Amino acid sequence: MKRQTMTLLASLVLAPTLAFAADSATADFTPAQQEAIGKIAADYMLQHPEILVQVSQKLQAQQADQQQQQTLSAVLANSKALVNDPATPTYGPKDAKVAFVEFFDYQCLYCSHMAPVVEQTVKANPNVRFVFKEWPIFGDRWKASITAAETGMAIWKEKGAQAYFDYHNSIYRTGHDEGKLTDADIAGAVKAAKATAPTDAQRKATHDAIAANDELARTLGFSGTPGFVVMPTSGATAENTTVLPGAVSAEELQAAIVKAQGGK
Repeated sequence: MKRQTMTLLASLVLAPTLAFAADSATADFTPAQQEAIGKIAADYMLQHPEILVQVSQKLQAQQADQQQQQTLSAVLANSKALVNDPATPTYGPKDAKVAFVEFFDYQCLYCSHMAPVVEQTVKANPNVRFVFKEWPIFGDRWKASITAAETGMAIWKEKGAQAYFDYHNSIYRTGHDEGKLTDADIAGAVKAAKATAPTDAQRKATHDAIAANDELARTLGFSGTPGFVVMPTSGATAENTTVLPGAVSAEELQAAIVKAQGGK
């Protein structure tokens, strides 16, 4: 049974890697020879199972690199929606040469962990435009995810960049993620932003923009939050644009900004 399991694993892991070789070999070897070669390869895998791990790791790395390249291509094709959407809250100079885009959810644990890092990055880069893409992917699980996003978008529209940024950071400073955010927390963040709670009509008016963020995130290939894109506001290329899916370090964020500015 163990031998059969290992043989099956070998075939599953090696199939994508050896398919091209098998096709090429068909023209040079008889069916009997091909069968013999396959048996030799399977026996070798059984004697050296660590190779299966190495091959699997390489395949996963190749798939991750391919996904990264696809996402980068999608980012460049959708640069206007990322950088210049008038419905998206921004903080920083309108004529900035670099845009730092974050897709986030106020109830996302990793977004919460990244919030002080992002705030630090904002303060360290006054010449960068920071773009906040509200993407409440946990809304089906926690209503506050959507309420907080709607409220933030409404504050942006009514009060502008500073009020939005104050609200945004105040929500995260509660430390209430993964379903712990309350209506009182949201009300407190609104007060900290020196704004007023939006009406139902004002919240409803944000739905199209939030839906557009959802569609854009999925087009880019993001499967969760947070997701970061750092790129020049004009002249973006694969060489000066960085996509960072998931939580990363402050150093990685800063390196992406330097890269977009033309540094290495």
